[in-house]
Amino acid sequence: MIKLKNAQQLSEIQKSCDILSGMFAHIRKHVQPGVTTLELDRIAEEFIRNNGAVPAFLGYMNYPSSLCVSINEEVIHGLPSKRTIRAGDIVGLDCGVDLGGFFSDAAISIAVPPVSDATVKLLTVTQECLARAILAIKPGARVHDISRAVFSHAKANGYGVVKPYCGHGVGFAQHEDPQVPNYVSAGPNPRLIPGMVLAIEPMINAGADDIKDLSDGWTVITADKSPSAHFEHTVAVTASGCTVMTRW
Repeated sequence: MIKLKNAQQLSEIQKSCDILSGMFAHIRKHVQPGVTTLELDRIAEEFIRNNGAVPAFLGYMNYPSSLCVSINEEVIHGLPSKRTIRAGDIVGLDCGVDLGGFFSDAAISIAVPPVSDATVKLLTVTQECLARAILAIKPGARVHDISRAVFSHAKANGYGVVKPYCGHGVGFAQHEDPQVPNYVSAGPNPRLIPGMVLAIEPMINAGADDIKDLSDGWTVITADKSPSAHFEHTVAVTASGCTVMTRW
């Protein structure tokens, strides 16, 4: 069931989004060679708690951390560890905030200099996929309009699109209906209505679409070990289009 949000609820979700946006602004300067992914997790959790909120990912479906840190061929759900960031890495950060029962969700991929032209293009196109998806959001449009915007742009640039994982509703819980695939699936295709809050998150691979799960039970990698990028915003459908509620 899709749960619409009223003006007061949207205001509370925006406060959650503001904390999450502040966390990203704070943490990104720490994404440097030699820093461990576990240290990034600590920084994220500390910022969120210091702002009166709770890390939404921590304990969700038994996830053990506050932040997902996915590097290079890791698509999503990378577990923070003693692994250190290296020059040239693509570091994907995915995080959510629970502020008194109001949830936000966002992700960014950061390239650690020096950066190759191929990495720049992958991150640029993935961000463009997200931007095109957001432009497709307006009352009366359908979920598949979002999906088509992501898929067509990624494929036009020769990239793979992750299919088993997708965007989703958010706001009252970490994951809500509807699912928002990054390709036009045979699944539900509801109309977009003001009051819907969605997490839009293209996951784009430099190689093929295929992915596989690692034995840790969380980390998802590209099957061909090609690099992957992930960008995500929480957005609200409005009477005139949509409002992007998160920032990086």
